[in-house]
Amino acid sequence: MSTIDDPGGDDEVAEDVDTDLQAHTVRLELIDRPGELLRALEPIADRGGNLLSIFHERGNITPRGHIPVEVDLECPPDRFGVIVDALRDAGINVMEAGAQRYEEELVVLLVGDLVETDLSDTIQRIETCSTASVVDLALAAADGSADLSSARVRLAVESGSSSDTLYAVRKVADDKGLNVIEPSRPEVEP
Repeated sequence: MSTIDDPGGDDEVAEDVDTDLQAHTVRLELIDRPGELLRALEPIADRGGNLLSIFHERGNITPRGHIPVEVDLECPPDRFGVIVDALRDAGINVMEAGAQRYEEELVVLLVGDLVETDLSDTIQRIETCSTASVVDLALAAADGSADLSSARVRLAVESGSSSDTLYAVRKVADDKGLNVIEPSRPEVEP
């Protein structure tokens, strides 16, 4: 707590000054439509984050056809997790948050009527329900949208959360009537 002089009088006014701010970087992936950048910045500002810089890579496109955006901000250390959670709750794809990087990778195959069940909605729901980010997607579809199709989905997963991510993939696939072919797990020796 520090004090400053009140410009309107002789009294000192107590001001809460937080000198424990830390700088953080958040990499986001945004849909290319008006208002998306503002929508991504609101959860940061609403939760006490101070924007330092924004690098909006308009000329680059991610494999999913979205725009990468890097946001540098500062906030108290205990607020950063709240900000990242708020971004995810708002449906913003967080690709990297501060020192938190996606250290694991999973590849799953989705098989079924992917086109009719809205593949982009399927991917968005997987990212919303898990701590994973889609980094690559390959779709194989037969002629016509009435036939079955398959998608190979490569997910970057936060360290230690592969099981939660697979559960989210299974749940979304069940809701949409899709089949999931999961990665094989190495057997653990006793």
